[in-house]
Amino acid sequence: MTLQLVMVLVLLAGAIAMFAINKPRMDAVGLIMLTLLPFTGAVNMNEALSGFSDSNIVLIAALFVIGDGLVRTGVARQLGDWLIAKAGNSDTKLLVLLMVVVCGLGSVMSSTAVTAIFIPVALRISQSTGTSPSRLMMPLSMAALISGMMTLVATAPNLVVNSELIRSGAAGFQFFSFTPFGLPILVLGIVYMSFARKWLSAGNGKEADGSLMPTLNDWIRDYKLAGREHRVRVTAGSPLVGKTLEELDLRDRMHASLVAIERGPMIIQPTAKTELRVGDILLVDLFAAHEDIATLREQLGVEVMPLSGPYFTERSQEIGMAEVIVPASSELIGLTIVNAKFRSKHGVSVIGIRRGNSAIDEGLRDEALKMGDVLLLIGPWKAMDTLRSDSRNLVLLNLPAEHRDVLPAAGKAPQAVACLVLVVGLMISDPIPIVQAALIGCLLMGALKCVNLESSYRSIDWKTIVLIVGMLPFSTALQRSGGVDLMANGLMSVIGGAGTHVVLASIFIITAILGLFISNTATAVLMAPVALAIAKELHLSPYPFAMIVALAASTAFMTPVSSPVNTLVVTPGNYTFGDFLKVGVPFSIVVMIVCVIMVPLILPL
Repeated sequence: MTLQLVMVLVLLAGAIAMFAINKPRMDAVGLIMLTLLPFTGAVNMNEALSGFSDSNIVLIAALFVIGDGLVRTGVARQLGDWLIAKAGNSDTKLLVLLMVVVCGLGSVMSSTAVTAIFIPVALRISQSTGTSPSRLMMPLSMAALISGMMTLVATAPNLVVNSELIRSGAAGFQFFSFTPFGLPILVLGIVYMSFARKWLSAGNGKEADGSLMPTLNDWIRDYKLAGREHRVRVTAGSPLVGKTLEELDLRDRMHASLVAIERGPMIIQPTAKTELRVGDILLVDLFAAHEDIATLREQLGVEVMPLSGPYFTERSQEIGMAEVIVPASSELIGLTIVNAKFRSKHGVSVIGIRRGNSAIDEGLRDEALKMGDVLLLIGPWKAMDTLRSDSRNLVLLNLPAEHRDVLPAAGKAPQAVACLVLVVGLMISDPIPIVQAALIGCLLMGALKCVNLESSYRSIDWKTIVLIVGMLPFSTALQRSGGVDLMANGLMSVIGGAGTHVVLASIFIITAILGLFISNTATAVLMAPVALAIAKELHLSPYPFAMIVALAASTAFMTPVSSPVNTLVVTPGNYTFGDFLKVGVPFSIVVMIVCVIMVPLILPL
């Protein structure tokens, strides 16, 4: 063992130790390793930094952007809602559906791509059901890894092993040669995770976004809006038809404020020049609960429409609310709501005032504003966001939890799906490199306004990128320092005379262990020729030995750096190194036992 190899192994042990104690955080460990590895002489600084130009790194970043496009357009939400609807109240059914869908899609495209796409879906499910993300992210990553055992093109190690078979003179695997092994492992994975996810503390993952934020329903209760809000439809004989709001002056005539207009499927935010039409449905605030809706109906010729309790929640994409506070510097102090002209200046309406701990529900329109008053505003979300620019007069205090769920690119879901289908099609048919297909998808998402540059940069998990880049040089360092050759030669000498099942188990174990430190693709490159050489020496068929390497390369459940798939779920699941050991090691042993038994049965020796 050379001094260079000792230095590389010491650094590797140090990285594992830091991962195990979770200090410093993982991307910092990656930077430390990237900086120190060149001192061993196994790689130079340019090679240590080469990960930043690695196509897989660019692919992961591009897939974050594509996943963000699916979130911004509502595709992730719709898919999550579909899974929730199908699962009902059954956590087990939800787990089964999530893992089956992820594994199915991953069987025909990059498992890394599938993971990046489904992370926002899982977060959406977490938010909707109140389930901790930690209970969903681990099953997601496990299903994505198992998808590599489904088809020939599911993951790069399968293709590497297949190429080595062909170079050795064998015919190679068929497209579905892996499926008989992948399907039972998927079933075992679902059964296993239904129990193992209980080992992950419900509080270990991040709470669903917005869980500590007020909701629209909270504000309806706190500001005593119940009974004040009404929906009315403009009839053909109504004096409102053809009139603008400026002409009608509903505030003075009827002590009412027009909050929004439903015109067909659209929600229109009213302005002074908005002209009312027959069939318009008006959302009206009567300022106080005792105001008489019957009077409004008679004088304005409108038909009262039902207003369900969750109306604002159901319309939260179009109708926003916000709490603002009146600071000491505000020019609004002393003005009434009518005189302050919130709609003309800010595009919003005031529907509630809280002074101290109590809400004002009488004489709202004539109430003079005081310093420290908290106002509840209603209007379009864009108007709520622009309130930050007028901090002299109004300070934005709170946005509801529903704000986190508003789609920045609503209506662009078909375009986002088309981009995804194109990317998947290009990845399956393989006319161009996978990373190029992903970049095309990103550009199309931008051109079709599913994403913008700002959201694209924000969507990339740079901590994940830095971690992967920092660990990539270990592959080259271990090869050049002789660490991989040492392990391969030792394997040949130790298990050469053992029984076939012991040989297969040993190859599986060595491949899985190597996969803890270097990429599963590099592991397949190194172990495939070793496995085929052992098969030749034992005068046995090469197919079982090649298959065991491919399956073991996908058994990367044990650490967060075993595969980019695991690394991607670390942050949203808030996992530690120990979480992966606790869940991944037992299942890896189960997979090994299944593979060692099934491979010789399906692929005769």
